[in-house]
Amino acid sequence: MNLTGNIITILLASFTGWITTWIAIKMLFHPRRPFKIAGFTIQGIFPKNQRIIAEKLGQVVGKELLSFDEIEQKVTNPENLQKLRPDIELHIDNFLRNKLKEVFPMLAMLIGEKTILQLKDAFLLELETLFPVLMKSYMTKLEKDLDLEKIVTEKVAAFSSEKLEDILNQITKKEFKFLEFIGGFFGFIIGLIQVVVSLLTH
Repeated sequence: MNLTGNIITILLASFTGWITTWIAIKMLFHPRRPFKIAGFTIQGIFPKNQRIIAEKLGQVVGKELLSFDEIEQKVTNPENLQKLRPDIELHIDNFLRNKLKEVFPMLAMLIGEKTILQLKDAFLLELETLFPVLMKSYMTKLEKDLDLEKIVTEKVAAFSSEKLEDILNQITKKEFKFLEFIGGFFGFIIGLIQVVVSLLTH
């Protein structure tokens, strides 16, 4: 086999490795709709299994990534109340000094500065006790009303094939390009081996 033939063999093997990998990647998403050929149904892996993928993703998000127990712990954390304390204190102070006069003018006349401060401290102290209880009760009701697994499953299942492909391409574009390169590289190696074997056997 001459030099030109050897080069063509290596190039063809490289191209075959690259195009085979490229087709395999495309077949992850295409064809988007099933069609039959020679008795076989052909459809892209992701479009075909979109519902199953959506259900599995919903299970992962609902049971592992977004646990209601973890959310509840964060929501009921006393530190959250401390972060809100300045705003709460401001509203209580405004209520005692201004709004109370509008609602109970006579009562407001009897309340002095010392009483306002005492009432404000009492409200804040009660709120510190009440806040975790209210948040825990709210999270319990929310967990019953909000099915995270179902929401994620329905959202992903409702994605169009084009949107799903776009999302996965954004995430794995570099990896897909690398796989194409690897396919071409292994094709090149196989072509090189073919040439070497051909030269050794002649």
